[in-house]
Amino acid sequence: MSSTTAPGTTNAPDASLTSVALIARQAIVNAQHVVIGYELFNRSRTGPMHTAATDVALVFTALSHAGTDELVGKKLIFVNCTHESLTGGHLELIDPDKVVLEIPPLGHAAAEEVAARLPILTGLRERGFHLAFTHTVLQSTYASWLPLADYIKLDLSVLAPDQLAVLISYANRHSQAELIAEKVETAQQYDAASSQGIQMFQGYWFARPSLVHAKLVAPGQASILELINLVRKQASTDEIEEVLKKDAGLAFNLMRLINSSGFGLTREITSFRQAVMLMGLKKLFRWAALLLTASRTSGTPSSVGQTAVVRGRLMELLALETLSQEEADEAFVVGIFSMLDTMLSMPMASALNLLSVPDSVSAALLRREGFLGDLLTLVEACESSDDAAFNHAAGTLHLSSQQINGAHLQALAWADHVID
Repeated sequence: MSSTTAPGTTNAPDASLTSVALIARQAIVNAQHVVIGYELFNRSRTGPMHTAATDVALVFTALSHAGTDELVGKKLIFVNCTHESLTGGHLELIDPDKVVLEIPPLGHAAAEEVAARLPILTGLRERGFHLAFTHTVLQSTYASWLPLADYIKLDLSVLAPDQLAVLISYANRHSQAELIAEKVETAQQYDAASSQGIQMFQGYWFARPSLVHAKLVAPGQASILELINLVRKQASTDEIEEVLKKDAGLAFNLMRLINSSGFGLTREITSFRQAVMLMGLKKLFRWAALLLTASRTSGTPSSVGQTAVVRGRLMELLALETLSQEEADEAFVVGIFSMLDTMLSMPMASALNLLSVPDSVSAALLRREGFLGDLLTLVEACESSDDAAFNHAAGTLHLSSQQINGAHLQALAWADHVID
C-alpha cells in the first residue's frame, strides 16, 4: 500500500488512528502452478510464541482485508491455529468456505486427548470450515481425526523419499484429503512429490513469504465499550447505529469487514443500518470484542476522527432537508469517510479500494461530483470559513445560510455530546 498523503491534504496523519499489522503470505499452488490459496503468518507479534491471542489478531486483520488484491484476493486463506483458539468467538465472524484451519498435532498425545478434541474439530467441519493437518495425522493415534482432513501437508524438509512414498500411499488409501507438499525448496523435491501424484505445493521453490502492511483505523475504546454494552442489552438497531455513526474508526472497520469476501455476503452493504441488521447481535458482539483488543488506549478521539464525525452528521442533516432517510444515510457515509486519506495516510482512491461504496459516494469523495459532492464541498467550506466557496455551494444546493448554520450547530452539539 502507498504511504503517501493524497494531493491537497494538509492535515498530518494522526498515528493514533491507524493500526498497522504485518501479515506474511505464502502461495500454495496446484500442479499447473496456479495459486489456489495463501498461508498467512502473523509478523506483528513481538515474541516467538504462537498463541490463541496471536491467532485472533491474525484472523481479525485478515478478515478485514480478505478480498483485497494485496492480501488474498478470492483465494483460500490457510491459517495456523492453536487448539485453544479453535473455540474462539473470532471464528464465528468468518465465512467458513473461504478458510482452511491448519490443525497442529498434540505432541506426545494420549489417545484420550485426541478423543477429547474430536468434537471440537467435528463441529468446525460441520460448520463448513476446511481442516488441514500435518502428516502426523496419518499416525494410528490420530485415526479418529483422519476422516475430517480436507488437506494433509507433507513436510519435505523432514521426510525422506521412502517415508514420503509410504505416507502418500497410506493417505490415498485411507482418506479423501488433498495432499500438499510443503517446504519444497528444490527441483528434485518437486519432481519427487509430483511423480508420486501430489497435485498441490508450497515452498521457496515456488514463492517466498511476502509481507503485507495491513491497515485498520483504530476506534476509541469508549465507543467500542458503548457498542458492546448496547449489544449485550439487545438494544435497538437505531441505538446501535447511533454509536457506529459517532466513531469514524468503528464505521470504517464495520463496513470494511461486512463487504469483505471473508464475510461471505453476495450483495453490497452501503449503510450502517443494513450492516447491523445483517450481521446480527451475536456476530456484532464478537466483532466489537475483537476490535477492543486492537483499539488505542486513550478514549479521546483525534481531531481527524472528530472532524469526520461532524461532517457526516452535518451532511446527513442537510440531506434530510430534501432527501429521504435512505439517501441521507449515504450523505452521512460520505462525510464520515471523507478523511480516510488522512486517517490511512494514502490517496483517497486507494483508501476507497479498501471499501465497497456506491458509485455516488465514490464520485463525491474522489471528484466532488453530484449532489453528495456538492454537500461535501459545502461542509468543507464551513470548516475553512471560505465565504466565496460557501456561498457558491449553498446556492448550488438551494440552502439558506440559516439552514446550514443551524445544521452545523446541531452537528457540533451532537458530536460533543457523543464525545463527552
